[in-house]
Amino acid sequence: QCSLTGRWVNDLGSNMTIATVNANGAFAGSYHTAVTATSNEIKVSPLQGSMQKGPNQKGQPTFGFTVNWSFSESITVFTGQCFVDEYGKEVLKTMWLLRSHVENIKNDWKATR
Repeated sequence: QCSLTGRWVNDLGSNMTIATVNANGAFAGSYHTAVTATSNEIKVSPLQGSMQKGPNQKGQPTFGFTVNWSFSESITVFTGQCFVDEYGKEVLKTMWLLRSHVENIKNDWKATR
């Protein structure tokens, strides 16, 4: 059984806290990134997400969440799965997509990473 609730730290030193996951799988929390492409001061940013809930859900759930960055004009969406490794440690494996603000549609090509 893998639980999303708690504090998570990634390989780069960013950390995320998820308070509780409700009965429908919804959750909220905060994300403090250790890396950024902006020169702005990094601030803790809110996140909102959802974990797969249903009759077929196994003990290593899939999930997704959005971080609305407090210090830049960008939003990142993450999707992933919570695993329990061979040592009994809970591990999140995720992918992300970041969308930055651009001034006009001609610059849309450089807005997503």
